[in-house]
Amino acid sequence: MLYTLPARWFASIRQGGIANQFLMATMVTIPVLNFGMLMGWQSPMTPILQNIDGPAPEQITDDHISWMGSITFFPPIFCGIFVGDLADRWGRKLTTLLTSLMLVISWVITLFSLRPWALITSRAVAGLACAGCYVVTPLYLKEIASDNVRGALGSLFILSQNLGYLVVYVAGDMLSFTAVLWLCTAVPVLHMVAFLAMPETPVFLVKQGKIQEARSALAWLRNTSTDDKNLEEEIQVMEREEAYARSMKKATWKSLVQDKSTFKAFRIAVNVMLSQETCGYLVVLMYASSIFEQASQSINLKLSANKQTIVVGAIQLLGSIVASCIVEKTGRKWLLASTSLATGLSMLALGAWFYITSLAIWLPGWVPVLAMCLCIFADAAGFQPVPYVITSELFSFQHRGMVTSFVSSIDALSDFLQIKAYDPLLKLLGIHWVFIMFSVVCFFGTFYAVMWVPETKDRSVEEIYALLNDGRQKEKRKDVEMGKEISRL
Repeated sequence: MLYTLPARWFASIRQGGIANQFLMATMVTIPVLNFGMLMGWQSPMTPILQNIDGPAPEQITDDHISWMGSITFFPPIFCGIFVGDLADRWGRKLTTLLTSLMLVISWVITLFSLRPWALITSRAVAGLACAGCYVVTPLYLKEIASDNVRGALGSLFILSQNLGYLVVYVAGDMLSFTAVLWLCTAVPVLHMVAFLAMPETPVFLVKQGKIQEARSALAWLRNTSTDDKNLEEEIQVMEREEAYARSMKKATWKSLVQDKSTFKAFRIAVNVMLSQETCGYLVVLMYASSIFEQASQSINLKLSANKQTIVVGAIQLLGSIVASCIVEKTGRKWLLASTSLATGLSMLALGAWFYITSLAIWLPGWVPVLAMCLCIFADAAGFQPVPYVITSELFSFQHRGMVTSFVSSIDALSDFLQIKAYDPLLKLLGIHWVFIMFSVVCFFGTFYAVMWVPETKDRSVEEIYALLNDGRQKEKRKDVEMGKEISRL
């Protein structure tokens, strides 16, 4: 009967602790949501800040705005490695709380002063939170998730960021300047209070020798009792993995390079993250208003600047929701390859449209709008979240924090250079060649994903490395009941 469907659905998500894991994942990603709000805040608030009659006590120039956008990605270049080490020493929970604290400090600086130095300093402090978000959050999500929802929880990372964009776009259109600032400040403050009740990851607790606490945390995450047989087996696997890690030398860059499988996984992680970060997605977002403006000349599309950003934010969020829903069905490899291809084709279409219209040849205005929307959707539906999921699944606990920190630093450097180089590149090459260049990056990402990226869905680190070593797909997982241990760490 139809009236029994809600009850059955609720029972299904409680089975295996899926509801608890999604609750935990939601709490873990709130700092990412607030960081998305911080990044999106600049778009609706820049015209207000630069208005002569606005709240800023002195003129905010375009150069100030440029530095506000780019400085956020400068601290993570250098502190990403330290954040990973901090997460391994002090724990994922404490590092997540420190991330929210940095966000609170960033917003408080803006609340007290809107002078150029304060706005830029605020963004620099937020860069510390950026390092925390991009290093610790993927680790946290991976280490609390069951195998059957690992990809879905991992994709919540980008979904939360894009939700933050949309929230601040809508708030900027409906609320006053001061009200938006207080809203943005309240989110990390409330998160710090609420997150105190959340557990540390069982993996880290086992590493600290706190077996009983790890058992309790895992029992809550799996919605079962502490004496459950399956839970006890999972704890024993964690203990054996930790004992094996302690028996080996401490993980170093030398050990990562010397082990062929680990180094191959490292190269894959760096390449997929670099192709994602250098695909030109930031440029599309920055140029969205110009695309809407030029399209309105030939089609009936009259939207205010705030309404345009809300449309972009809604498309981003829709793509992220789709990614969360389908990543466990499609797998990582082909979702990454298909969305990379779609992003590349969209970039190529945008470049071609701008080039042809620059020759005084008329083309319909819906072409760039459609291409831009497809680019934003495809990127959010796979090209942005999947590399984070793959990177977290390619490494054992021993190397995961170190590699994630390094990749985060590389990504931050890429974002910083892209934002600062955007205007010079635009003047040197023209917008059409910029988009065409980015489309080539996307096509390379597609080719690389098809040829060299392994499918990590439902596979342990050992199975993934076996796949990397012999190149043969192994559809059947190792049989635990026959004595073959699988490490899910």
